[in-house]
Amino acid sequence: MLCISVEEFLFWKKKQLSKGGNQQSFSVLLDCIGGITTSDLNLTILNPKGNLYLKKNLEFLECVWDDHLFKSCPIQYLCETTFWRDLKLKVTNKVLIPRPETELIVDIVFNIFRKKSEKLFFAELGTGSGAISIALALAYPLSEGVATDIDQDALEIAAKNYINSSKHSNLKFYCGNWWSPLESFKGKLDLAISNPPYIPNETYEKLPKEVKNFEPKVALLGGEDGLKHIREIIQKAPLFLKEKGWLILENHFDQSEKVKQLLIENKFTSIEIVKDLSGIGRFTIGRYI
Repeated sequence: MLCISVEEFLFWKKKQLSKGGNQQSFSVLLDCIGGITTSDLNLTILNPKGNLYLKKNLEFLECVWDDHLFKSCPIQYLCETTFWRDLKLKVTNKVLIPRPETELIVDIVFNIFRKKSEKLFFAELGTGSGAISIALALAYPLSEGVATDIDQDALEIAAKNYINSSKHSNLKFYCGNWWSPLESFKGKLDLAISNPPYIPNETYEKLPKEVKNFEPKVALLGGEDGLKHIREIIQKAPLFLKEKGWLILENHFDQSEKVKQLLIENKFTSIEIVKDLSGIGRFTIGRYI
């Protein structure tokens, strides 16, 4: 560990933030590479004459911060870590960085299944880093979950995140496209969740470079209208859900009404569009008969 004065650190921190970027990204850098947590930073205010202990020197941290600012590389990839709900997850450019708005999927499940002692059987399609499935497996320890992804590298990351986050063994991972690895679970699921690729081709070309140049294209592109994967998931869901089983989907900001119509066409009921914290219809949910 490297010892530096709080005074020197705060001067350096001010200099780095003056270059650009935001406090949240800087906090990820300090925590994941520097070894300085938010609570450590809060203590510097109380003890400005004290010292701090770093895992890496300021020059190294500055190089990483410069890569983030000047190459537009997401800080989460540079640190190979992201924070999501109360989880600390490993991420690489093989998986999408889980977004704060996606955290609401877990809250939607909590609203439907209120008892944490329930024995659910749930599936997540396209798990990526494993964030949603891991959060649910932790919240419902008596439940069983399965998570799929088309990319074996992504599944390995998700499996590592699960091992690092839980002492249980109630979540299993399967490689394959959407429902295809789950043939043996037909008619058995209480709940299926997916945050699939839903960006329309034309919109993808206009994405910010920190997304388009670094995050996996396969996790973003949803075909001509963005609904290619959502259609497939909805059309096959009745084969896998129990009677009155739930399907929860995240979608693009302007797709909710179309997703709702797809659910109606496939005999779903109790359909609801759930808004995110910005008031956007981010999630569409339905119950199969």
